[in-house]
Parts: sequence; structure tokens; C-alpha cells
Amino acid sequence: MGFDFESLTEATSGAVGALVSTTILYPLDTCKTKYQAEARSPDQQKYRNLTDVLWEAIRDRQVLSLYQGLGTKNLQSFISQFIYFYGYSFFKRLYLKKSGLKSIDTKANLIIAAAAGACTCIITQPLDTASSRMQTSEFGKSKGLWKTLSERTWSDAFDGLGISLLLTSNPSIQYTVFDQLKQKLLLRKGSNGTGPGSSPEALSAFAAFVLGALSKSIATCLTYPLIRCKVVIQAADSDEDGNQGNSRKSHKTISSVSSSIWRSEGIPGFFKGLQAQILKTVLSSALLLMIKEKISKTTWVLMLAIRSYLFTARARLKGV
Repeated sequence: MGFDFESLTEATSGAVGALVSTTILYPLDTCKTKYQAEARSPDQQKYRNLTDVLWEAIRDRQVLSLYQGLGTKNLQSFISQFIYFYGYSFFKRLYLKKSGLKSIDTKANLIIAAAAGACTCIITQPLDTASSRMQTSEFGKSKGLWKTLSERTWSDAFDGLGISLLLTSNPSIQYTVFDQLKQKLLLRKGSNGTGPGSSPEALSAFAAFVLGALSKSIATCLTYPLIRCKVVIQAADSDEDGNQGNSRKSHKTISSVSSSIWRSEGIPGFFKGLQAQILKTVLSSALLLMIKEKISKTTWVLMLAIRSYLFTARARLKGV
């Protein structure tokens, strides 16, 4: 076959895990994003904490609006995780094949993870931008994917791409820590089955959840100021801001957003919403990795069945 079935298995498992975890935690993600997007001085802030966003939705009878942009977010999550896990698994196997090594060191792992992350964010950036605008729109006023992207220029669809590329260090740190801890844990248990014909090693659901939470916490704390700036750059213009003229709708850059946060909120502003970010991302990543680990064997068997069927079908066609 012309493609790597093990990499495809990893990609499919990761994409399904992302789809499920994103859907389960989406209301929390919407509250977190709207809270982070508000870059104003403390006395002008609409939301004092994360629960203020939730109470606003309940008070205005817009609870279902907590799911605004879910379809776009799921599409973005599925595609990005598929590309990331496929690229990460493929590049890692290619490195081991070319180097002749049996295991990969931390430095090489970081480089491979960053390369996979960079490819992912370039391809999915328009979807990421659109989902952020939908989430940060006023409750009940979110637009569809095409309208959200078409109301501005095509270059605006790539708002925050520079930060997204810098943030490739986040999943690089997360999955490197997770992968290394997983290997050590499996070695302690005496797991084998790393041969070419064996199914991938799998952690228990609890172990995958704990390692996923730990690895994502470390990555989030190290990269949070960049995450906050990215949310502010991609946020939709509120009605209040729109009423103040077009000057507020000027193109946002890393420097302008950083300067705005610094002036209005000071250093603590760069860490506004950190607790909510950790809560959401840790739960999301832990669920993703847990689901991925649990379905990886099933996906592996399914892929082998598909490959066997394709080989059989090809042989029959050649025999005709």
C-alpha cells in the first residue's frame, strides 16, 4: 500500500478522540473563550469570572448559544488532530527507520512534534479563526462558517497564524511528555508487542487520563500568554466596540494586542483565565488521549481488515 497503516491508525484514533472531547466540553470552551477575549481595564470588564458568562447565557435564555460554532469547532478539531497524529506518527517512524535507532530521544521528539504541529495549524487556521469568532460573538448572533469568513478579507482568516505557529510548542511539550511517560510506564509493566505485526501498546483509561492531564498542564502554563493574545486577536468585534467606530476594527497584531493588555490589565492580564484554560485543556486533552488509547486497538484491527479486503479485491481484479 502507498500509505502507512500504523500512522493512519494513530490519526484516526486521535481524530475521533478530539471529536468526542470537543463536543463534551464545548460549553466550557465557549465560556472560557468569551472570558479570555475581553481585554479591558478591570472597572470596564463585562465578565468578572468564568461563571458570569454562563449566567449571562441563562439570564438571556440563550443556553443553546453556548454551542454556537460547535460544527466548525468539531470540523477543525477532527481535521487538525487527524493531520497532527498522522504527521507525528509518520515522521517518528521515518526518523527511526532512517536513523536505525530503536527509540527516539526528547530533542528529536520535540522537533518532530513541532513539524507536525506547524503543518496542522497552517492547514486549519481559517477554521480556527472562524470558530473563535463564532464563540466570541454576542449570544444568539453567531453567523455560519462561510459568512463568518467571507465578511472579511481572506488574509483575515489567518489571523493569529504567527502565534499558532509559536504555539506548536504546546502540543510538542504535551505529547513529548505524554509519550515519554507512557513508554516508561509500559516498560515498568513489562509490556512488549512492538513487532511490526503486533497491535499498538495501550494504556488503561485511568493511566492515559492522568498522564494526559499532567502533560497538558505543563504545556499550558508555559505557553499561556501566547494563548491569551491569540484569543484576543481572533475575537469577534462586539456591538459595544463596533459602536465606537472603525478604529476598533483595525487589524490586530501580536504587538498591538500585547500593548493593549499591558496598558489595561498589566502583567496579570497575560494570565487572565489561566485556571479556566487549564481546566478545559487538561480535561479535553486527557479525554482525547484516553479515548484514543482505548480505541487504538479497535482501529488497528479495523485497518487490518480494510487492508486485507483491498489486497483481496486487487488480486481478484488482476485475475479477471
